[in-house]
Amino acid sequence: MGFHEVRFPASLSFGSLGGPERLTDIVTLANGFEERNTPWAQARRRYDAGVALRSLDDVEALIAFFEARRGQLFGFRWKDWTDFKSGKAKATPDYRDQEIGFGDDATVAFQLVKTYRSGEQVAVRPIVKPVQGSVRMGLSNVEMREGVHYEVDTATGIVTFSEPPNRDVAITAGYEFDVPVRFDTDRIQTSLASFQAGEVPNVPVVEIRV
Repeated sequence: MGFHEVRFPASLSFGSLGGPERLTDIVTLANGFEERNTPWAQARRRYDAGVALRSLDDVEALIAFFEARRGQLFGFRWKDWTDFKSGKAKATPDYRDQEIGFGDDATVAFQLVKTYRSGEQVAVRPIVKPVQGSVRMGLSNVEMREGVHYEVDTATGIVTFSEPPNRDVAITAGYEFDVPVRFDTDRIQTSLASFQAGEVPNVPVVEIRV
């Protein structure tokens, strides 16, 4: 699957509509009870890139980006302004934001993850497109140094330590991240008259598994 490690212009994604989508199969039994199941382990996010267009310059930038991706052919990075940090939305990422694993004296590579909590329930989301230069790592509440103690693969979200963390040592991380997406259409329809009338094109974008 083709993927371009380039971010959709953040100025155009700001103000767009979108968010997580789940797939739930629901069967109503004869007694009125329901059986519910899902084939998806992770949510899939959808967005509309057309909503945020504010000028003809924005339309020009969108069309250029769309053509460079060959429509649906190549994936790209998308900044979800409502969920792009390891911690609180208004806080700077801190190396203690997320616990991503524990040392075992052997493993050196760890996947970045983000845990969503509500009551006693949790959902763990793999983070596969961290933003370069934003990842901070810690071992037992001590911050490590990128390039000295660890390296980050921004194309996969895998952090590799220079030495395996000691057994039972908590590994924590803070970061900003993008969502891997593609256009969900091979056609963009725009017109000057429609745009001047306040109408914007529908430009669906959907998350992809990488």
